[in-house]
Amino acid sequence: MDKLFFNEEHKMLVEMARDFADNEITPIAAELDESESFPRALVDQMAELGLMGIPIPEELGGAGMDTVAYAAAVMEIARADASVAITMAAHTSLGTSPILIAGTDEQKQKYIPPLASGEMIGAFGLTEPEAGSDAGATKTTAVKKGDEYVINGGKIFITNAGEAGIINLTSRIIEDGEDLWVGAFIVPTDTSGMRLGPKEKKMGWRASDTRQIFFEDMVVPAVNMLGTPGKGFKTFLKTLTGGRISVAALSVGTALGAYERALQYATERKAFGKEIHEFQAVGNKLADMATDIEASKLLTFHAAWKKDQGRGIIKEAAMAKLFASETAMRATTEAIQVLGGYGYVKEYDVERFFRDAKILEIGEGTSEIQRLIITKHIINAVKGL
Repeated sequence: MDKLFFNEEHKMLVEMARDFADNEITPIAAELDESESFPRALVDQMAELGLMGIPIPEELGGAGMDTVAYAAAVMEIARADASVAITMAAHTSLGTSPILIAGTDEQKQKYIPPLASGEMIGAFGLTEPEAGSDAGATKTTAVKKGDEYVINGGKIFITNAGEAGIINLTSRIIEDGEDLWVGAFIVPTDTSGMRLGPKEKKMGWRASDTRQIFFEDMVVPAVNMLGTPGKGFKTFLKTLTGGRISVAALSVGTALGAYERALQYATERKAFGKEIHEFQAVGNKLADMATDIEASKLLTFHAAWKKDQGRGIIKEAAMAKLFASETAMRATTEAIQVLGGYGYVKEYDVERFFRDAKILEIGEGTSEIQRLIITKHIINAVKGL
């Protein structure tokens, strides 16, 4: 793996992220989960280490590294705690990337440096009560009035919403009574007319800040539009494609965290005079988990590498996200089985990884949507389309 995708800079980043995860995150992960506390101190530390802007160009305040480096770091953080990892990942791939992809020079200079440094956290607003997988069903509207847009509507399931300095969001663009379809805006969270709902009570990712947001006659300058009217949806689809690499990396880290704990337990727990890994039923579970995780890593790094080469990754990102997220669900389930009754209690952590894993099969496009994307590409390839 290292020789295929990593250079010395990658290895140094991974070592640094692993040390940070083991020494700073792991000792308090269970406490953060129990209290549902946003990991502000850890985010500040990640900012100091440069982890909040890994794939952002140096001239815009980032680390100037590639997507492979970013994915590797997300894996290491998620190995310790998925809540901390999703905070970092959503900020980078959803809060910052849309501006990097479609922003004007002025927008990039204004917003990306504070995002890349971690001085400000970013968020992404796409999902609505009636617009999840069918994102084209967006109901939020932005009606142009002079040099401004008046936005009404709302978004749900917004990661980092309560901690963010800006939210990139989609809405239908209405100009002179004409619906120009979906556009995107950069909106500072202190904008009048934006209202945050309470933190969602979630099964997993409990330390991550997730909220509903409402827009009530919210006035946004036209200069805050990302791209041109009607093109915002394409910007967000491109963002989501890259974001699937983030979720795949999160999935690998979540699976690894549970697997490593199960492996350790299997070498310590004895039954009938033997360490339990010596029983084929347990050994086979560990072997399957290890194999699935390795395959997930390869799919994720391959998609990241292709993205860094400037090549199309729609199919590859979907495959990585699909396989890695389902691997995380299987691995965390089996980890509980290996630990038996202990796996069901909070003291042993694997139940936390299990709760954190389920959302990975839903966010950034469900497993069902990923299969539709993959099917479309493989059929088109056969037909030469």
